[in-house]
Amino acid sequence: MIIEICASNYQSAINAQETGAQRIELCSELAIGGVTPSYGLIKATVETLSIPVFVLIRPRSGNFTYTDSEFEIMKSNIELCKRLGCSGIVSGVLNKDNTIDIKRTKILIEISKPLPFTFHRAFDWTPNSSEAIKTLIKLGVVRVLTSGQEETAEQGLNLLLGLKNQVGSKIIILPGGGINSENIMRFKTNGFIEAHASATTLSQVNEVPKISMNSSKFFDETINVVSDKIKIKNLLNISNE
Repeated sequence: MIIEICASNYQSAINAQETGAQRIELCSELAIGGVTPSYGLIKATVETLSIPVFVLIRPRSGNFTYTDSEFEIMKSNIELCKRLGCSGIVSGVLNKDNTIDIKRTKILIEISKPLPFTFHRAFDWTPNSSEAIKTLIKLGVVRVLTSGQEETAEQGLNLLLGLKNQVGSKIIILPGGGINSENIMRFKTNGFIEAHASATTLSQVNEVPKISMNSSKFFDETINVVSDKIKIKNLLNISNE
């Protein structure tokens, strides 16, 4: 069974290889579901690791429906990953109704070639998983990372099994979400050939700061966060008085 470790920093990537993981998905910011890591992190990881490094292409947190500018950024990041020697791309785009954005996902897959393309957990937002998986097969997606449209893959096991039985060998169903040493055998014995886990440990490295740099109002996947032109203009006008 192939274990893919979701590594959100350089040390996690090193730890994954040193303990025998067969592949990593490199990203940043697990707290928001992961976004594309920096150039420096991708470069250092690819140069150091001998196991395959798949990279998450997601320009921001929140939903998976992107502006034209965001989509161009995604395309550029895929090209960068190819130049740096990455082994695979993890990405995906949805329409406003959370169905698969066929046109844009196809473009990302074409740009990614010859690297294999994993459609990420945006799949878990799709309203009809059976139709969505058919679409991804037609597009040439190699694997789908999914929790079975539940909070954890263990809770979504029935759907995961249904999808696996539906697709056969046409696409790899990659269970992910809350997978650990206590439940991994449930997936192996049910015939899954790959699994995705972060296997993280939390450790306090400094004292609780005087003020927090986290902002709870931004941890909402139903909102879009952008700088406001009117607010900026008012700020500039007042500051220039």
